[in-house]
Amino acid sequence: MENNLSLDQQILIYLNSLGSEQWDPIWLVITNQLNWIPLFLIILFLLVRQFGVKKAAFTLLFIAILVAFSDQFTNLVKGLTARTRPCNTPEMQEYLRNLSYKPRGFSFWSGHASLSTAFTVFIISLLRKNYKYIYFLILFPMVFGYSRIYLGVHYPVDVTVGYVSGTIIGISFYYLFKFVFKKVFKDELK
Repeated sequence: MENNLSLDQQILIYLNSLGSEQWDPIWLVITNQLNWIPLFLIILFLLVRQFGVKKAAFTLLFIAILVAFSDQFTNLVKGLTARTRPCNTPEMQEYLRNLSYKPRGFSFWSGHASLSTAFTVFIISLLRKNYKYIYFLILFPMVFGYSRIYLGVHYPVDVTVGYVSGTIIGISFYYLFKFVFKKVFKDELK
């Protein structure tokens, strides 16, 4: 490997090279947000069970705002940094496994990692008192984010910073939600 490749590139090449053609279809399914709908339906069920329909609907509206904020903030940062995705970088293509999946847009930071982490941190914060197994939800952003490295569409730093930004956004929105929830419903979160 050339000396001018950064550690971030070297880690990506190593992790990407661990893949195989038999696993590629599975990782393509994992990286598609629509395939996570069953998980989201389970979370919807838990929200309705904990809060009732009216408060769950309010919570879903708040989650929609969290998703929109996380997505737009990530796009702003991507536009400012303009880091080319590894799969679209000519000098990286010779080192990466050739997959037909090559999204456009910029790489830094991973929107998949940021958004899934923000959502997960928010939901865990919201439901942790009543559902002790909710912490397993952390597997969602971990697997979802790794899929981006496996497919060669993000560098490890993109995914890691996505996790950090998502954690900050998720925690911030949880505390904002608690404040707004108390104002709207004149009730503390349980």
